[in-house]
Amino acid sequence: MAVDPLWEDRDVRFDVTSSQMKFRPGEKLIDQLDAVEDTKGNNGDRGRLMVTNLRIIWHSIEMPRANLSIGFNCVIGLSTRTAQSKLRGAVEALYILCKCNSTRFEFIFTNLVPGSPRLFTSIMSVQKAYETSKLYRDLKLRGALIKDKQVRLLPQEQIYDQVNGVWNLSSDQGNLGTFYITNVRLMWHANINESFNVSIPYMQMKVVKVRDSKFGIALVVETSAMSGGYVLGFRIDPLEKLQATAKMIQNLHKVYSTCPIFGVEFEVDDTPQATEAMTRAPIQDDVEVEYDNQTDAFAAYFADGNKEKDREPVYSEELGLAVEKLKEGFTIAGLWQVVA
Repeated sequence: MAVDPLWEDRDVRFDVTSSQMKFRPGEKLIDQLDAVEDTKGNNGDRGRLMVTNLRIIWHSIEMPRANLSIGFNCVIGLSTRTAQSKLRGAVEALYILCKCNSTRFEFIFTNLVPGSPRLFTSIMSVQKAYETSKLYRDLKLRGALIKDKQVRLLPQEQIYDQVNGVWNLSSDQGNLGTFYITNVRLMWHANINESFNVSIPYMQMKVVKVRDSKFGIALVVETSAMSGGYVLGFRIDPLEKLQATAKMIQNLHKVYSTCPIFGVEFEVDDTPQATEAMTRAPIQDDVEVEYDNQTDAFAAYFADGNKEKDREPVYSEELGLAVEKLKEGFTIAGLWQVVA
């Protein structure tokens, strides 16, 4: 059983459906602020901002279908600067710079509660927790798995079994090593060179099976395209031991698929915000709204800065005409992908 493709932390999406706003298994609400303005895209519109262990979600209070989903894996910069809010005037706001599929976006959020730093502290702290817990979610080759002859476990990780005599079949001669099977991932390292290793989170496993190979019957782990699409083969003797090991990995993979552990742990102060009555639940439409035309969300959040004048014109061989010189890091082809 494969885990549903994880997009929540890996993508930036605009005006998503109510089903995409719902938390996926393992996604947890860490903080919620009921008076936040999306100053760049919906200036003057009071909204609710939710911080989960995977993403930042914002939606308008009056029109919930106007919303944002910003995955923490896309965030490349956080800063605080002065912004011009229609609701609060010139005020310190949180700037979030994101990169998704080679396109950069900028988001500006303003806390409408005067004097509250909670917007800044929550997002910055959770982003740091996300960045320091990637081994829960990402395949890692040649990492620092072993220290002083002991496997280095993650905070919520438990070893269920250690299997000795496991041959990695990545080379013609093979490498003899050890399996560590935990509640989060499968790890293997070579016995003679502990730095030759691999850590495979269950999240990135596509298929785990036993099949024939040129080395005989082998345990094969196929990883997701997101993690590189690796096909990793291991041999364990005798056959009964291999089959029992494969069964354990398959069962733990199935359990993980039901209730994933993403590893992002952070607690916020439970002190309530000093706000007026702004906590009414958003009104959800009973129907899904389909848009006939491309929304202007990309244009609203496109990270081109607040330029004071046009850049110099240059000749574009792709278009066959003169165009404004693009900002560094952008291409004509990339901009067409945004529009398409």
